[in-house]
Amino acid sequence: MDRAATWDLYRSFLGVLRFGSLSAAARELGLTQPTLGRHVDALEASLGTSLFARSRHGLVPTPAALALVPHAEAMEAAALALVRAASGEAGEPAGAVRVTASNFIGAEVLPAMLTEFRERHGAIAIELLLSDRNQDLSRRDADIAVRMVRPAQKALIARRLGPVRIGLYAHRRYLARRTMPRSVEDLNAHDIIGFDRDASAMRALGTGLAVSRELFALRTDDSAAQLAHLRAGFGIGACQRGVAARSPDLVPVLAGQVGFKLEMWLVMHEDLKGSRRVRLLFDHLAGALKAYAAAG
Repeated sequence: MDRAATWDLYRSFLGVLRFGSLSAAARELGLTQPTLGRHVDALEASLGTSLFARSRHGLVPTPAALALVPHAEAMEAAALALVRAASGEAGEPAGAVRVTASNFIGAEVLPAMLTEFRERHGAIAIELLLSDRNQDLSRRDADIAVRMVRPAQKALIARRLGPVRIGLYAHRRYLARRTMPRSVEDLNAHDIIGFDRDASAMRALGTGLAVSRELFALRTDDSAAQLAHLRAGFGIGACQRGVAARSPDLVPVLAGQVGFKLEMWLVMHEDLKGSRRVRLLFDHLAGALKAYAAAG
């Protein structure tokens, strides 16, 4: 194997894999199509294996290419972390900070907090990575993470922010055409918004119901979509109290009988504690998220 393969080659490889063709990847990466083709050819020659097969749908990654993906993504994360580190000196409140959170937290909880921070620190750019999969801070996929489980990785600074309480809600329009449930058993006669394949969240409600996807009139694992349908009056669904409180038309359902809580944590890599811009955002989010949890 030629050890001279550079990050540029792997960057082009990831682009082709993600966008499915040389032309699409070239547009996204700001390269010419011939340059991108040469990068792929050079990487294949370096590795001594074919990475893509042509089909009528574009370029299809080979098994060898798929095996490279996690390693190439680790290189990508390291390269992005290097750029963030170089974008401003550690003692200066300028540069970029990458924050990761779930899709729901990123869409419903963080916007006002990040807006307030930006108004105070206009030289700090915020990169928001939203995923319901916990990003690996040890690989520097992000600088700061908002998590709903206690972090188990070492070399992290973790701050417990308190419990986020979750209950059942329904829109007033829905309740106007249906009766308010008075017991857990009454839920069987209602339109329930719930999971499709991921049963973990609804099982944590501890309702005593035999929770299965057949119970639900709407099935989706996207929490933002669940909330949108709840607000539209589709049926009864789970929601964080702090988010539901912002919508006067969302009414608690079985508040004394159904509910659970998740511990919220804010995490950063200990190597970043000397970076002023990262620490500023970490401390700002810690205070704001703690207040959010307490208000719920």
